[in-house]
Amino acid sequence: MRAAFVTFLTALLCLGLAPAANAVTCANTLSCSAADINRMTMGERLDFVRGLSAGPAAEIAPGYPRRWGNIEGIIEFFTDRGMGATGSWVSYVDAGILEGIERGIAIASGRSTDTFGNPGSQLWASYLLRLGAGELSGRAAHDLAWSQAEQASTEHGVVLAEHVHGLRPSDAEERFYQFSDFYRWMLRSRPAVLDVLAPPTQGGKQLTFLDWFTDVTNDVPTRKGAALAYDLGQFDAPAGTVDLVAVAAAYARYLSADYLAAV
Repeated sequence: MRAAFVTFLTALLCLGLAPAANAVTCANTLSCSAADINRMTMGERLDFVRGLSAGPAAEIAPGYPRRWGNIEGIIEFFTDRGMGATGSWVSYVDAGILEGIERGIAIASGRSTDTFGNPGSQLWASYLLRLGAGELSGRAAHDLAWSQAEQASTEHGVVLAEHVHGLRPSDAEERFYQFSDFYRWMLRSRPAVLDVLAPPTQGGKQLTFLDWFTDVTNDVPTRKGAALAYDLGQFDAPAGTVDLVAVAAAYARYLSADYLAAV
């Protein structure tokens, strides 16, 4: 009977039916692979990212706001739309991104040298070490380093989804991915002269729409912007109009918060 149970359990593991890794454990141990993350729900991934940011990443670069708030916003959007089920194209791409961040933290903290084959890991490690050393206080330099690390991790996620697991995105998902590429391009292409108008990366009020929309510490712009991009990618003009109003309203609320507090 025991041998039969062991055989059954082994078969489940081989079929990829192992239980999802615990988000808190993964954030603490820094040992979970993209395969582990793929088995997490989007809610668990949100906990995972927040745990990484508040825990080991904060030890490397103390005094900085959460570094992946915009990724939290994308995960929240996936939750809103019921996207990213385990084993889907979206799930594997997202898992590649989160794995790169985790491995980067592990390397930067000296807890591991293993990249898990994710090319974004070394870039994330470099980003965190430079951030902690005060080398990325300006938005242009910061956003360039951040976007290069995320681009490499994202492309690795695409490889996992398409070349390892043979999955293809839907037309809407492909257009949404192109939006994410454009977002990273905006980060990489930010002129240094705009830093005059922006607060340092340690935090502060983002006055211009561009600074607010590309603020990696804020989940609201990407959550609202992702909805706009996805609906436009489906050529749903009425929904896109509603989404555009929601983006504008979120920015207005952000700007008016200080004013309302003073009234």
